[in-house]
Amino acid sequence: MRAGVITAPGAVRVDQAAVPEPGPGEVRIRLQGCGVCGSNLPVWEGRPWFDYPLPGGAPGHEGWGVIDAVGPDAEGLTRGQRVAALSFRAFAEYDLARADAVVPLPDMLARQPIPGEPLGCAVNVFRRAQIRRGDIVVVIGIGFLGAIITRLASRAGARVVAVSRRPFALEVARAQGAEIVMPLADHEKVKREIERITGGAGADRVIEAVGLQEPLDLAGQLTRVRGRLVVAGYHQDGMRQVNMQLWNWRGIDVINAHERDPAIALDGIRGAVDAVADGTLDPAPLYTHRFELSQLGEALETMRSRPDGFLKALVLT
Repeated sequence: MRAGVITAPGAVRVDQAAVPEPGPGEVRIRLQGCGVCGSNLPVWEGRPWFDYPLPGGAPGHEGWGVIDAVGPDAEGLTRGQRVAALSFRAFAEYDLARADAVVPLPDMLARQPIPGEPLGCAVNVFRRAQIRRGDIVVVIGIGFLGAIITRLASRAGARVVAVSRRPFALEVARAQGAEIVMPLADHEKVKREIERITGGAGADRVIEAVGLQEPLDLAGQLTRVRGRLVVAGYHQDGMRQVNMQLWNWRGIDVINAHERDPAIALDGIRGAVDAVADGTLDPAPLYTHRFELSQLGEALETMRSRPDGFLKALVLT
């Protein structure tokens, strides 16, 4: 099989590798594709704690495809089933996954790419936010994750304010149901608008989906007394400082919505698959860039540079 190998920061090759054999409780998936995640950025850019080259297929973890081999004791799954999986070497033609880490896909989604992990991540962020009908919800950062959260919140009956630095992303947010869209550049203007909308109270829910210090600061300033600030951004470039005096005074709930329990992650993927199947979610317009496995380096670099019009890259195999 072919497998992408990140050999050094900013460098990748596609190697020939042995097709893995599933062990007890595992299945082998003939991958159809894998999404490129923002969490892939540190290893692509390089950090002192990474060892290169990475294993073949790593760090791809947003894969989907068809089961083509079933190991001993992998109950409830059969060859030919199309699934989304939580596996970790999915920038390749095949990968192994635990049988309890795959989600079968319904036939009605047979023609759609389903990168289960990021879809499930968005569903779990939405669940942790506990958004109710009539809530004023601010989503800061409209990438793939922020766009899906906007859709889920608006479908739940919330009034969604989308804030992003990119004009293109604001149009995406409006298409996903945002009532108001605002550029991120002028924080004071954003604060004044939220004060106007809420009569000075602040937003019921603020979801930070950028992963940088300044948007996190702004999120705290926009959250009302006893409101909920949900951290969905991936903060991996150093320490953060927070205005604990403000957070403490307002008594806000601060939620880190990154799930590390595999069972909860899988439950989010199941919820996302159901939402795509019943039309609650339509992620297809959000897959903006598609690459072949031989173009893995280009896909990772596009994720890093985020050109105009970029939301999500898929590497198809």
